[in-house]
Amino acid sequence: MLRDSFGRVATDLRVSLTDRCNLRCSYCMPPEGLDWLPKPELLTAEEIVRLVAIGVERLGLTEVRYTGGEPLLRRELVDIVARTTALAPRPQVSLTTNGIGLARLAGPLAAAGLDRVNVSLDTLDRETFAKLAHRDRLADVLEGLAAAEAAGLRPVKINAVLMRGVNDHEAVPLLRYCLDKGYELRFIEQMPLDAQHGWRRENMITADEILATLQASFGLTDADPAERGSAPAELFLVDGGPARVGVIGSVTRPFCGACDRVRLTADGQIRNCLFATDESDLRAAMRSGASDDELAERWLAAVRTKKAGHGIDDPAFLQPSRPMSAIGG
Repeated sequence: MLRDSFGRVATDLRVSLTDRCNLRCSYCMPPEGLDWLPKPELLTAEEIVRLVAIGVERLGLTEVRYTGGEPLLRRELVDIVARTTALAPRPQVSLTTNGIGLARLAGPLAAAGLDRVNVSLDTLDRETFAKLAHRDRLADVLEGLAAAEAAGLRPVKINAVLMRGVNDHEAVPLLRYCLDKGYELRFIEQMPLDAQHGWRRENMITADEILATLQASFGLTDADPAERGSAPAELFLVDGGPARVGVIGSVTRPFCGACDRVRLTADGQIRNCLFATDESDLRAAMRSGASDDELAERWLAAVRTKKAGHGIDDPAFLQPSRPMSAIGG
């Protein structure tokens, strides 16, 4: 098993398929975009499936989530999903996406065995969306959500980041929208992972603030704590249930002690944490002829070095050099 020195076991793999994205969300990257990874540095589809298979078949990984950048931009996505769901034992396979292109791909992805999707949606207002993402694509995202629901990729989960003075007034409308559509909403505290390094704690909408806003309009009660397990979201029943809303307080309510995640970047680096400052290179070893056993041992060694927590509250904390788009959520 992928056990670290604190006894935590990684069972959830997040795989970035590309660092490219067709949006420019202000909490992630500048309007002009970034210098993308050169194509020769990206893992091929064969390499991705090989590493995922090692993780699932040899190292005990039970969940695989494909991320980006924007994973729908990866041409081989449907094939990668199909080959992942064909592994034995079969992992749970999900996708985190901005939803642009999902209307076209939801059906093929469901047919390939994809279990569910998480879609980023920070606002229901077209002008605010264009301001945040620097692209006028709200209609495409909403169409993608509907297609995912129709394709049976349930529960369709929505990830929303609230920003002070921008969309923080939309917490209640977002939840009402999700309740009406049958989607599950997760609010996520804004994290210091933007390429511009402009994150400031005082500008962040905290989990406490989010809950206070929601409680003014809804009755929230704690969901069964056992249901959360190692999941990052604190779950609350809305008006007695069964509908739920989640809050992921990565900064103010860290859950590092129960973390079961490990990450594989689009260029083949193992990262133990979103905020890690070091990586372990599997791509170079693989391309130099390493066997599956050797790659598994490198992976085991990498996870053993995982730190106790992300350290955001440490005065010596340094934001990682890679932005979220180059790590994978």
